[in-house]
Amino acid sequence: SLTGLYGENYEVVDEKQTTLTVEYAAKVKYADVFFFMDRMRGSDDHKSTYFELSPRLSLGEVSGQKLAFGPIKDVLISTTWESNNDDFSSFDNFLYGVGFDLAIPYFQYANVNFYRASNENTADDYQMTIAYALPFKLSNEDFLVDGFLDWSTGEKDHASELNWTTQYKWNVGKHISPETRLYLGIEHSVWNNKFGIKGSDENNVSALVKYHF
Repeated sequence: SLTGLYGENYEVVDEKQTTLTVEYAAKVKYADVFFFMDRMRGSDDHKSTYFELSPRLSLGEVSGQKLAFGPIKDVLISTTWESNNDDFSSFDNFLYGVGFDLAIPYFQYANVNFYRASNENTADDYQMTIAYALPFKLSNEDFLVDGFLDWSTGEKDHASELNWTTQYKWNVGKHISPETRLYLGIEHSVWNNKFGIKGSDENNVSALVKYHF
């Protein structure tokens, strides 16, 4: 998918920011993978590129055993590569841990991952990531609420962070053709101690347009 965002209440670096996001997700034998890359341009022409690559290995599929119990559908080895490149901060962080796919009524998907983070420029810490998607209908219109929550521990050189970002989208594409997935909506981001900076709290709503290939 390709997403365009514009917001005017960012907390760190630039108050106004335009973001172009490319996302890719796939399910392959024994594993799944998610990738996104943000290309950001701020109001003072500051530019940055950030990406995450998150492959996960299904222990249930590798072992041939059903690892489902309660709301848990599968147990996975989870990894993530975080990378940033701009004038202020360049880094490569590597996260590894365990993930759980969850079966929750009405949700398209939901999962939770627990990581140990090996950080290049800051002290290593621990992170929990929750991802989810909830499709629903109002009359004949299709909507999708999806997003993630990242929480990481505070260490000697940075504060604990919480980043809860949710997109609220209307599928206007179905009025073009049944197979067209063109979404309009907003992205709401709540980010406490952004980038580990104590007291840098963000509550931002951005305009959104998104197209799925």
